[in-house]
Amino acid sequence: MLNIVIFGAPGSGKGTQSERIVEKYGVTHISTGDVLRAEIKKGTELGQTAQGYIEQGQLIPDSLMINILGCVLDSIKESKGVIFDGFPRTIPQAEALDKLLAERGQKVTVMIDLEVPEQILIARLINRGKQTGRADDNEETIKKRLQVYHTQTYPLIEWYKEKNKHYAVKGYGELDDILTDICAIIDTAQK
Repeated sequence: MLNIVIFGAPGSGKGTQSERIVEKYGVTHISTGDVLRAEIKKGTELGQTAQGYIEQGQLIPDSLMINILGCVLDSIKESKGVIFDGFPRTIPQAEALDKLLAERGQKVTVMIDLEVPEQILIARLINRGKQTGRADDNEETIKKRLQVYHTQTYPLIEWYKEKNKHYAVKGYGELDDILTDICAIIDTAQK
């Protein structure tokens, strides 16, 4: 199984590149953000709890995300693997993901880190907010989200480097060039 963690700050293009990776490799895309937004739209208890955290620019508690992911993984029957988009975001989540996968006889194949300068990230997110109306894509919340990323999520880079699974990719420029760089890494990691 090909299990990819796609990583980067908010606005780095994780969702865009995930769609392209799914098309090329036939893996299942699990976006924790999409899963949470669906729960919020349905008005479930999970969705209401998650909405409170999201509106404050905070991360969802680990136990909540782990339970969600376990259910999603168990619901996938025929898949060549998974691309994890938006998870893990902390070292405890990465450890929990390793455990979840090991329980299913799998492991993370590679972690792709989309590197994008902060001024590009902010511009992308503000533009996305104008286009989609996403409430969390306003300048104040974006700055909070980037601060949370730098303090809580960024340490994952070192964690995955220690496991020889971290690969950095320039996450801005032509979409096809970014995908070409990602595919070169995935193809090498599969061998």
